Amino acid sequence: MSISQEGTQTNSVIGSEHIEWVQQLTSRARTAMNAVLEGKDDAVGLSLIALLAGGHVLLEDVPGVGKTLLARAMGKVVDGSVRRIQFTPDLLPTDVVGVNLFNQETKHFEFRQGPVFANIVIADEINRASPKTQSAMLECMAEGQATIDGATYQMPSPFIVVATQNPIDMEGTYALPEAQRDRFMTRISLGYPHTADEIDLLDNQIEHDPLSSATPVTSLEQINQAREIVRHVSAARQLREYIVSILHATRNDQTILLGCSPRGGVHLLRAAKARAALSGRTFVTPDDIQALAPSILAHRIIPRDGDDSELAAELIGRVLARIPISTGQ
Repeated sequence: MSISQEGTQTNSVIGSEHIEWVQQLTSRARTAMNAVLEGKDDAVGLSLIALLAGGHVLLEDVPGVGKTLLARAMGKVVDGSVRRIQFTPDLLPTDVVGVNLFNQETKHFEFRQGPVFANIVIADEINRASPKTQSAMLECMAEGQATIDGATYQMPSPFIVVATQNPIDMEGTYALPEAQRDRFMTRISLGYPHTADEIDLLDNQIEHDPLSSATPVTSLEQINQAREIVRHVSAARQLREYIVSILHATRNDQTILLGCSPRGGVHLLRAAKARAALSGRTFVTPDDIQALAPSILAHRIIPRDGDDSELAAELIGRVLARIPISTGQ
């Protein structure tokens, strides 16, 4: 599936057939991931939006609710390289990005890639590592590259980090710096399963690994093509102004100590385009922005009453309630 072009890339045109193709692709991925996870369709949908929008995902919740399982399920359905990094207090930056080693035979230094050089990187319990090791991910996530000893190495495409973290008040955890949290497109909290879903989980996961039957349903080339289509979903100027007004409101709110960064607006618009495509539209609506704003923006603000994820989401909801909705296509 390719996008027709008229002259330059900025004139690329998408039609209903492109959107339908993206819907079919993500529907297969969603079905495959839901077969692995019980009752987590909303989280699966958000993770696929991030994948199509070129963003990274932060999964935050208590241990044992399926954070790593969701990350591994995404890796299974995409036919690309998947690496898992178990973050621990003794993990070093070179354990993540790689290191130059001296080759005795060639008498030259050779770069040995770290596990971050993969299409899907599962950063498990990222906030158990020291801030120095956490910072090794910053350039990789923001620019899709890593600089080691003055040499720059590009990440593969697509490249997405799916990080899990335990609540910060748990023993042996370090708070993610604001700059690193801002690199994540969305923060997802899985929560405990509903009673029926938990019963099904006990029935289905006691005797076999839920990932054992998961197989790739899409390719790297298809993901990159879908991303290109999503990038060309249209968003009217009024909607971009609406996003900016939301960002400004978080910066001027007396209950918010630190407001949203401009990157938050970029991520919100990209995610809104992906949601529009998954909804069968070639254009973004205010509903896309309002539906995604809490998940995209809440982890970028710091409430004055404490850095609490639920309170942050509530404050974003209050901001949305008082900002006039801009319309237009």
